[in-house]
Amino acid sequence: MTFKELNLTTPLRNAIDDLGFEKPTPIQQESFNIIGSGKDVVGIAQTGTGKTFAYGLPILKNLPYSRQENPRVLVLVPTRELVVQVVEEFEKIAKYINVRVLGVYGGTNINTQKQQVAQGLDILVATPGRLYDLAVSRVLQLKSIQKLVIDEVDVMLDLGFRHQLVNIFDILPERRQNIMFSATMTKDVDELINSFFINPDKISIAVSGTPLENISQTRYNIPNFYTKVNLVNHLLSDKDTYNKVLLFVAYKRMADRLFEQLEERFYGECCVIHSNKTQNYRLRSIEQFENGENRILIATDVMARGLDIDNITHVINFDTPDYPENYMHRIGRTGRAEKEGHALLFSTKKEQEALENIERLMQMQIPMLQLPEVVEISTELIEEEREKKIEKHNPTKRDETFGEAFHEKKEKNKKTNLGGSYRRTIKQKYKKPKTRGDKNYNKKKRRK
Repeated sequence: MTFKELNLTTPLRNAIDDLGFEKPTPIQQESFNIIGSGKDVVGIAQTGTGKTFAYGLPILKNLPYSRQENPRVLVLVPTRELVVQVVEEFEKIAKYINVRVLGVYGGTNINTQKQQVAQGLDILVATPGRLYDLAVSRVLQLKSIQKLVIDEVDVMLDLGFRHQLVNIFDILPERRQNIMFSATMTKDVDELINSFFINPDKISIAVSGTPLENISQTRYNIPNFYTKVNLVNHLLSDKDTYNKVLLFVAYKRMADRLFEQLEERFYGECCVIHSNKTQNYRLRSIEQFENGENRILIATDVMARGLDIDNITHVINFDTPDYPENYMHRIGRTGRAEKEGHALLFSTKKEQEALENIERLMQMQIPMLQLPEVVEISTELIEEEREKKIEKHNPTKRDETFGEAFHEKKEKNKKTNLGGSYRRTIKQKYKKPKTRGDKNYNKKKRRK
């Protein structure tokens, strides 16, 4: 099927032609008519399959021109980066349509966003926290919302946005179309659907955990952090092969630690992104990586589905993710638009169980490579890798080998502390009268 067969309006078809797209992706093809019908929809598709266009095209096709100030379409996404990305995607396909799109997120001046909202808009893209703040301030009116889109809902729930989502549902009009897209179906996602959706049509394009066919996967067994760094340094020295590399780590502290290590060898070629960085820093890092100013980007799992960058040659999993679904989201950053991609996975002895869970989810084994002889195996350990020794006579936590105390308490220690004789005497002498504050007593007295 081509985009011409989707029965798009002329302005939308012209915008798609300008972008050079000919065929819709499976999720775009399957969801177009269902979303256009106005029914509640739940779409399950892997990252990088064009979910934004999948809901953007049918929404814009059926969105009539209006001068009203309040938004008619609300799109909720988990991260600031995804807000920027979704707004850009809407602007691309709405190039020849008179529609007003605005993105709002936390970490920036809310008063500026209040002014932008007051000027009127049709489509609002927002993170849950900032949306709720604007709605509570009464500047943003949600009474005209006809369509609610929740994109990357599994990430949203992982980040703890369930409470905010429930609050937002309470202030939205009851009569609306609900559209939800997720890369994975989890118990929390299913509960949300059962609570707020009305007989939704479910579209599942790829089974969760199905590896993308155009991504080659390999792995290394590595003893510790510094050996991982040595291997990364060896691989990244081949700048022709590794010319646009995304490195995923487990947490923010590890991201900063790895950035410091790589900067020594590849000064000016690295950038880092995680939730502790300022908004401007994060956007600048993405822009420099996307433009090729930096060929190495270090990121945490929170950013795994908020990045849509073309031509990433390699995804290196510096740490093995605890949740196997996160591995799929990570490697989905490469091999986009049917191009060949490469994914590498580093695993220590402690990460072997997580590796097995990933292979079980994909129903395949990732081929293991031997460490190159030129890569030095380090014996130095970082703080998290060292064994924590408990002092025998000054334990930091209970040591079960010592057992219970073997002696009886002394007689004087068995007495209960009653607060001192003086306090007991005063309390008995000046105790409260029974009638003070006793409502039931006073009622009985009046009845008599």
